[in-house]
Amino acid sequence: MEYKDYYAVLGVPRTASQAEIKKAYRKLARQHHPDAKPGDAAAERRFKDVNEANAVLSDPEKRKQYDALGENWEAFSRAGARAGAAGANPFAGFAGFGGGGQGGNVRYEFRSSGDPGGFSDFFRMFFGGEGGLGDIADARSSTGRAGGSSGAIDLEDFLAGMGAGAQGGRGRAGASAARPAPPRSEAHADITLDEAFHGTTRLVDVDGKRLEITIPPGADTGTRIRLSGKGPGGGDLYVVVRQQPDRTFTRKGADLERELPVTLKEALLGAEVPVRSPKGTVLLRIPPGTQPGRQFRLRGRGMPKFRGEGHGDLFVRAKVVLPTDLNDDAEKAATRFLDLADQPDPR
Repeated sequence: MEYKDYYAVLGVPRTASQAEIKKAYRKLARQHHPDAKPGDAAAERRFKDVNEANAVLSDPEKRKQYDALGENWEAFSRAGARAGAAGANPFAGFAGFGGGGQGGNVRYEFRSSGDPGGFSDFFRMFFGGEGGLGDIADARSSTGRAGGSSGAIDLEDFLAGMGAGAQGGRGRAGASAARPAPPRSEAHADITLDEAFHGTTRLVDVDGKRLEITIPPGADTGTRIRLSGKGPGGGDLYVVVRQQPDRTFTRKGADLERELPVTLKEALLGAEVPVRSPKGTVLLRIPPGTQPGRQFRLRGRGMPKFRGEGHGDLFVRAKVVLPTDLNDDAEKAATRFLDLADQPDPR
């Protein structure tokens, strides 16, 4: 069983702030994403490690639990493996941790199956997963046991959650293995483009309970947010995002498109025209002689990238709006101007 230093995986010190962790994760996720390196097994493994590390260190509570393990994880793993191979109690060497004769409030995980999943199994069991230690931690987070701090895990509860029983009996293991997996369920969250740009929250009703979910910036139609164990019957709940159409902007991934109405004078003579974007209003220079449909690219004025850093671009198409209802003087002036311009036949 291999111990993974999540701080080393992200390349940040243990004192790193949440902003530094987020920045490091985005850089590494973009660098090792399977889409960027198709067929590269090493990059795929690295991408998985980076996501696993971020899932813990970006969550203050999970990070606190992870830091509590410290270097004792490796010692616990080695002692547990020796004891398990000899058929002895794998927790005997740690009876003093947490002050209880039965190893009360020990914050570790032990596996003797030889599963090559390694520390990823520990990640699932300690920080939440199907039938894992995370479920026990949730159930005991407010009370704890006598002699231990709030939220600590007692070994007896830990073994029961693993399906083995405090005495290593086979009955519980068989019952646990026979239990069907809880069903998965879905809910939908409709958001506006402005909410997709800035991020937002939604309340979801599940079996009469209202859950608040966070929708991160850059979420798009089809984005799935997983809430482990929050669905009916203890199954996972997937919240599927649906972004509603916007009157001004058309979205294509992280890029946006929009039309920009300009006057005949602005198109003919040039001007600086204000352009509204989700990121704020900027001035766009319209060069003289701009034709209808001409496209301008405003870099970094699109949506936040859901995976990776930065923003997409905003593409602006000029829409020349001609004056109407000309009076006699204006019509005569227009005729003189058009005669002077002597425009060739464009057809």
